[in-house]
Amino acid sequence: MIYFDTNYLARLYVREPGFEEVRRLAASDQIACAWHGQAEMQAALHRKLREGLLKARQYTALLGQFSADDRAGAISWLPLAGEVMDRVAKVYAALPATVFLRAADALHLATAAENGFKAIYSNDARLLAAADRFGLSATNVIPA
Repeated sequence: MIYFDTNYLARLYVREPGFEEVRRLAASDQIACAWHGQAEMQAALHRKLREGLLKARQYTALLGQFSADDRAGAISWLPLAGEVMDRVAKVYAALPATVFLRAADALHLATAAENGFKAIYSNDARLLAAADRFGLSATNVIPA
């Protein structure tokens, strides 16, 4: 099983730079993501609509596909359990002021770490830069 943050999940649905590499990787294993990734995915698709990158019909179709994939178990949604929140608190308590870590990224990283993952896949530079604070390696398969 491999862990994708929402940045990578979105590339399974939207043709953005790197979508081919991400889809190839996704085809190699089962995908896991933190529970809050569901809301982030809906927000990401809506942002594409708001920015004019998706038409209303495309947006509706992608939401339907995401829902169908969810019902089919295409993504294993991992709970935001107490251990995850404890890990987030522990990391933030020791985090230098120079490190920028968003709360949603911290939840992804802590969820991956607490569920035994050794690596996380994303192309979010800030998330990738903070992965080692959670004992994770960070991998981006999208060419620079």
